Amino acid sequence: MATELMKAMTRLRARLRIESAPIGRSWTWSQLTTLTRIIEHGASSITDLAQAEHMRRQSMTETIAAMEEGGLVRSERDPGDGRKRLIVATADGERLARQIPEARLAWLTAVFDEVLDVDEVDTILRAVRIISRIADIEGATCVRALDAVRRRGVPGREIANTDVDNKK
Repeated sequence: MATELMKAMTRLRARLRIESAPIGRSWTWSQLTTLTRIIEHGASSITDLAQAEHMRRQSMTETIAAMEEGGLVRSERDPGDGRKRLIVATADGERLARQIPEARLAWLTAVFDEVLDVDEVDTILRAVRIISRIADIEGATCVRALDAVRRRGVPGREIANTDVDNKK
């Protein structure tokens, strides 16, 4: 069941990316998540963006260069340290970042309205509440779930001790 859920969620995420892809240019997932981070957190250095996105600085430099070339971001002098450059979103970048969720919502709404029947939509709504509850599991419940997986064992998959383990 867990494997099927993960596969379905992965397929849906991929489909949403396809359905919301901007016409005329194919932006990578990394570029779009970086753009969103810049918009949500404000002007940032390439080093800070690389760290936040778990990338090497060189890879982030390439990501930003493509985004600058495409008009999504620009660099400005850091007002606190004129030697540094900060990356900020342009109006085109902000517009693109708004369009993607809107396109995803429009596609999902059309599917719900045109493809699914009332019972299927109701089932999805119930599943969304359950999946959201699973996503919000924290603390002791999460530790108990990890312990159960370790006891049961998952073939081909070792679960490493994490910071969660240290909070027991």
